[in-house]
Amino acid sequence: MILRPHVPQDLDDVAALWADPAVVKYIGGSPNTREQSWARLLRNIGHWQALGFGYWVVCDRADGHFLGEVGFAQFKRAIEPALPDIPEAGWVLAQRAHGRGVAAEAVSCMHSWADKDRDWPQTCCIIDPDHVASLKVAQKHGYRIEGQARYYDAPISVLLRQRGV
Repeated sequence: MILRPHVPQDLDDVAALWADPAVVKYIGGSPNTREQSWARLLRNIGHWQALGFGYWVVCDRADGHFLGEVGFAQFKRAIEPALPDIPEAGWVLAQRAHGRGVAAEAVSCMHSWADKDRDWPQTCCIIDPDHVASLKVAQKHGYRIEGQARYYDAPISVLLRQRGV
């Protein structure tokens, strides 16, 4: 697995990822349009420019194929109750990467980077309470459920991780 920055040429892969109903089932539930994926891609690139952190593309080391996206963001989400003002971790993988340990490896890499290169005392993430696989990945990397919130009128689990866990 390789983590690399997003580039505009990733649009086809990003659009395919976010248009897949199986991928978005626990992430809002609705497939994204190509236009929404373009905005997402630009947001990912812009995070690095504006904040010095963001999301990476996950590529298969063997063949270079796009497998998904992982990273940290400051989305300023309209969640009730509000998230703490700390970086939010996230990961999303294409179906071909599911069940292969790619999420665990990529999430480990991104947190190793954060623990080494950032002075963040903690990070958070939000996960649909029914997304068992993602909850397992989060808990394996030190995230603990701190409570429940509502996002777009749906329940969401809020998890926190202490630095270096």
